[in-house]
This record gives sequence, structure tokens and C-alpha cells, in this order.
Amino acid sequence: MAQTMRVIGRRSPPPAGELPSERAREAMTQMAQYRTRAPKGVFHYKSHEDANRDRDRWQTEAIVAKQSDG
Repeated sequence: MAQTMRVIGRRSPPPAGELPSERAREAMTQMAQYRTRAPKGVFHYKSHEDANRDRDRWQTEAIVAKQSDG
């Protein structure tokens, strides 16, 4: 069964040569500083459970690190 998609509104690209607004630059800077603690690379797992276990471990490490920093 095909799923129906609707597009509501459209984003128009900014004019060529126009820099992002100060608010947009602040948001990009904040997002660039976000750390997931997940190592970079391509991982191959034998099962979903193995992959979920690693993801849970990385997420827990990130939470502990964030609480320690703050």
C-alpha cells in the first residue's frame, strides 16, 4: 500500500550571496557544539540488540558527561 505524502508550504532559498541571519548563525553554532559521544565510523552488527546496546552505552555516557559538566 503506497503512502500518501502532502507538502505544506515551501521554503524558499535565500538570495545568492546573502549571509544567514544572526539568529540562524547562533543556531548553527550551537548545533555544531552538540556532541553525541558516538565514535565516528561504519559499524556492522550481528543483531539489532548489539547495535542498540552500543547506542544505549554511548547515550548514557553523553548524559553522564553533560551532568558532570553542568
